[in-house]
Amino acid sequence: MSGKPSAISFFERYLSVWVLLCIAVGIVLGQVFPLIFQAIGRMEFAQVNLPVGLLIWIMIIPMLVKVDFGALHEVRQHVRGIGVTLFVNWLVKPFSMAFLGWLFIRNLFAPMLPADQLDSYIAGLILLAAAPCTAMVFVWSRLSNGDPLFTLSQVALNDAIMVVAFAPLVAFLLGISAITVPWATLITSVVLYIVIPVILAQLWRLYLMKKGLAAFDSAMAKIGPWSIASLLATLVLLFAFQGEAILKQPLVIALLAVPILIQVFFNSALAYWLNRTVGEKHNIACPSALIGASNFFELAVAAAISLFGFNSGAALATVVGVLIEVPVMLLVVRVVNRSKGWYERPLALAKNINKKE
Repeated sequence: MSGKPSAISFFERYLSVWVLLCIAVGIVLGQVFPLIFQAIGRMEFAQVNLPVGLLIWIMIIPMLVKVDFGALHEVRQHVRGIGVTLFVNWLVKPFSMAFLGWLFIRNLFAPMLPADQLDSYIAGLILLAAAPCTAMVFVWSRLSNGDPLFTLSQVALNDAIMVVAFAPLVAFLLGISAITVPWATLITSVVLYIVIPVILAQLWRLYLMKKGLAAFDSAMAKIGPWSIASLLATLVLLFAFQGEAILKQPLVIALLAVPILIQVFFNSALAYWLNRTVGEKHNIACPSALIGASNFFELAVAAAISLFGFNSGAALATVVGVLIEVPVMLLVVRVVNRSKGWYERPLALAKNINKKE
């Protein structure tokens, strides 16, 4: 992976536009062809919708192929930055989102939301926050001149933790939010959408790497669009089922966006400030702050559908995360880039003092 910044791809840059189009297309198709989508919704096995399960695999696996778990040894090179990343991702972010969900969804916004979906909305927000970003953080890191090895090592470490911590953490947070989720369904989601994709992706990675780095890069360029295409197809299905509820109450999307936006700005600012406080370099602080702000929304969408169904508020809440992810994260990237002088000022002052002494 190159340390040089590279332009975000056309589809990535305008992902929110494509999501909005998918919302419109899905709603229209759901209203025009309700029987077709009802039939798709019935294609289930062990509470897993088979068409969506296939789309989720196509969405997630190409992203996980990029993750090199061999980079975990790089963790010791930047212990302070990794410590900040883990603290924000696993001890702050999920719990702050659970609090924001309780504050806004169950209290402040409750009179404006469907009463029977309040728990489901909160569950979707928790699922969104409990899964640290995997793929898009590489893009954010490049755009902010982040250290590529640090970015890779923190993603690999987060994914390794996610395999064992995602299910217990989600179950705990749903429990304190008074939302009951069957453990069997949650474990099935983790196995289907984390464990198996990680294994398949790493086997694929080993096969490609044996052919050489050029072959690996060429394969990544070819399969990269699969993830976004699969995500968009999944969203069309989601909104075909969610369409009627959205048409009746379009304000829901705007209200769900509020806690997500607050979480993004709070966690990115916290991680950025903590890295500055412990003396990490700017090119470490940037990817550390950005992974703390963004989410593995593909996993969140998959888990929400598996746990609560297409028509649930949980599925809708995770999709709102997809809708606002790119424009908000681009704004965060711009902030960390433009604040580099402020970030490095204590280091410059310390150097000047040492020179005088």
